Amino acid sequence: MAESAKYRLDFEKPLAALQEELERLKVLSKENQVPMKEELAAIEIKIKKTKREIYAHLTPWQKIKLSRHPNRPYALDYIQNLLTDFQELHGDRRFGDDLALIGGIGYFQKQPVMVLGQQKGRDVKENIRRNFGSPNPEGYRKALRLMQLAKKFSLPVISLIDTPGAYPGVGAEERHVDEAIAVNLREMSVLRTPILAIVIGEGGSGGALGIGVADRLFVLENAYYSVISPEGCAAILWKDPAKAPEASEALKCSASDLKKFSMIDGVIPEPLGGAHNDPQACFQAVRKVLEEKIPLLMRLPIEKLLEQRYQKFRKMGVFEEA
Repeated sequence: MAESAKYRLDFEKPLAALQEELERLKVLSKENQVPMKEELAAIEIKIKKTKREIYAHLTPWQKIKLSRHPNRPYALDYIQNLLTDFQELHGDRRFGDDLALIGGIGYFQKQPVMVLGQQKGRDVKENIRRNFGSPNPEGYRKALRLMQLAKKFSLPVISLIDTPGAYPGVGAEERHVDEAIAVNLREMSVLRTPILAIVIGEGGSGGALGIGVADRLFVLENAYYSVISPEGCAAILWKDPAKAPEASEALKCSASDLKKFSMIDGVIPEPLGGAHNDPQACFQAVRKVLEEKIPLLMRLPIEKLLEQRYQKFRKMGVFEEA
């Protein structure tokens, strides 16, 4: 974590230089016992101004870079901070246990819930173990098993989405990853219990949608939700993955664009500079959404809930030609 804590994105370099200068002056002041209050205050003011200038005008591509930041909170971080008595459940009862997709039962305040989430790793070893957050078909089948368990006991489902996409390897294709996702789409659309999904980082393609058919869908401010990754889109349209910044503009996959086009129900604000800069503030913002939406969904008669879910997705993509 010590090395990753120093991780800086390219557009954050001016801010990093100022912060290094601030630390250098602090050390110099302490070593020489020379007060530098005015100099330190001036740099701190400049740091605050630079932060506002950088993060108030982020491009879609820069937001995508923030959504992939290695220090960003992952699904287990949200679970540990928002739920109590979480009990992870394993396996799809067909092939194996996919560690890229976690799930289990816990309490949100006093309400028992079923939570699902895609989990990445903090280092190379953990990322390999978690398959870089890209689930195999058994992950989606495990998610479906847990959602059906939630239905049986009338538990609301909370889905934490953070994946570049489902794993596209040979083994995943042999075990029918496309069929596993398609079955989840069908079953979630008629699941007789409330579903609330939050994109906490990357929301890539069917990999995200496989646990994302929900009554309410929220996206964190610097997260994205898209039919394909910007690199994949660029490779198809321009035959050049380096065109990813242009693709991210065209895809309109940022939280603000998604809300503008009524693809999501709301944007959850992040601390200045991203969720990794103040995870507790981000957890609190997510907690506020859950506190508001779960009771509302739980009070809806199940037939009305299903009808609203159906209409929600039927309206997507409707347009008129002038």
